[in-house]
Amino acid sequence: MKIGKGKKILILLFGVVIVSTLVIYQAVFSSYGVTLSQVDVENYKNSRKDSFTQSDSTKPVQAIQQFQLRKVIQTEENARIALQLVKAAGYEGIELNGFMIKKVPLIVPVLTWLAGMPTGNSGKLNWHNLISESGLKVVSIHEDLGSILKNPAEIIKEAKSYRTDNIVVTGMYRYDYSSKQAVLKLAADLNKAGKLLKEGGINFLYHNHNCEFRRVESGETAYELLLEKTDPNYVNFEFDSFWVIEAGCDAVELMKNLGKRMKLYHINDRGTRVKGPSGSILKSDSMELGYGNINLTALIETAKNNGVKAI
Repeated sequence: MKIGKGKKILILLFGVVIVSTLVIYQAVFSSYGVTLSQVDVENYKNSRKDSFTQSDSTKPVQAIQQFQLRKVIQTEENARIALQLVKAAGYEGIELNGFMIKKVPLIVPVLTWLAGMPTGNSGKLNWHNLISESGLKVVSIHEDLGSILKNPAEIIKEAKSYRTDNIVVTGMYRYDYSSKQAVLKLAADLNKAGKLLKEGGINFLYHNHNCEFRRVESGETAYELLLEKTDPNYVNFEFDSFWVIEAGCDAVELMKNLGKRMKLYHINDRGTRVKGPSGSILKSDSMELGYGNINLTALIETAKNNGVKAI
């Protein structure tokens, strides 16, 4: 097949763009190298002796999201030490992301980088060994809905290989949560995915952001509609209070409505990182726990009353 001159130029330009992206990609991620050592681990342990108390089996597992560690897990050794520090800080578990524990198409890390949230080389590391050495429990793995529906057996196998019985999906990208028809379609897909996973002994949870609090034609929020139309035998929830509060909703009341369907809990504080003189309206930021203005005590107590397995 003969290719015209114009098409040849387009192909050449496309190749240049891809190569340039790869070069920038590697340069940016290499700049995130953080030097960690065993000394860091020992120093941290000594400064946090109060964290080393025997776990109460009745309490939710205290876990960290793998995504929060993305800048310090660029090499096998850094990831190993970072996980040791997490354990030393008193955390008992970790929530993994499917796109960070295995090789994925190049477009995935490129898109996360363009969004300002680079995941680096984590997908190339041996996470089974790293988790085993760390002593952390995998409380769940975040996956995408399409992969679950397309190949549930592979997702079930992956979950079991990490000894977790929870798979989580988050809000859909570029999805119209103001359309009742679209939300009903999503609820049906969630029920289908949950049924497929349950047949393999895996629980299925939906994790919210703030998009689910748009209102559909009937006046109720998309989240309320999902709660109503999903089957609790197949679909339950990982609740993220930060995004609920950011959307202007009553997080505690919504947690009470979820009740036992709230299986896992994402907690974050909210405030501002602005320092010094500023304008009269500040940008809100996600903050370390205790450094913002959210009533964390009320949220945690409600989550515990709901019997969540991990926070």
